[in-house]
Amino acid sequence: MTRKTLFITGASSGIGAATARAAVDAGWNVGLMARSADKITALAEELGGAALALPGNVTQLAVQEQGLLALQEAFGAVDAAFANAGMGLSTPGTENGDPKEWEALVQLNILGLLYTAKAAMPYLKETQGQMVLTGSVAGRQHIKGSIYGASKWFVHGYAGNLAEEMREWGGRCTVIAPGMVDTPFFDTPRPDKLMPEDVAEAVMLALNANPRNTVREVFLFPTN
Repeated sequence: MTRKTLFITGASSGIGAATARAAVDAGWNVGLMARSADKITALAEELGGAALALPGNVTQLAVQEQGLLALQEAFGAVDAAFANAGMGLSTPGTENGDPKEWEALVQLNILGLLYTAKAAMPYLKETQGQMVLTGSVAGRQHIKGSIYGASKWFVHGYAGNLAEEMREWGGRCTVIAPGMVDTPFFDTPRPDKLMPEDVAEAVMLALNANPRNTVREVFLFPTN
């Protein structure tokens, strides 16, 4: 059976790295994109011949286009893309917030995600493939002054709109909405929260669903 291929942004750690491991375990090839070349190179070496390291900044459309082309050339096709790269803010709120941080957040959480969808779409149309986007509980609930949360509200709205666009040619789009996850995203460990592997499991649930079934959203929340 031919292995399918998944492109992952934000693949150097946390949810992205956990998803890469889960995908390879499930028989997929993976393309790993992140700015941390050393980390994704080490991860690709760990995963073996099913993984390709693609160092690059996802806020540049041309970089993602080059990465996807290299992935297709390496494995023959691209069947899914996971727009996972994102960041939070050091200073929350509007009154006390840092507009420079806002600009970086919009570049990554919104434009970087749009660029992933834009760059991947020609390949996904060829395979009737799938987009997966990392949303958040913060994109489903209002949180006082949260600019980060607002960026995730965008992701949830866009995911639904993109799903309708992709339906026209048999493609699927899923948004994964986790609550707090114990990842390097936070400065201190959160061992009582979700683990990256929990989110990776949700991604694979959506990717492995029967083609007749579009899993539009997976909402994850810590039990405790």
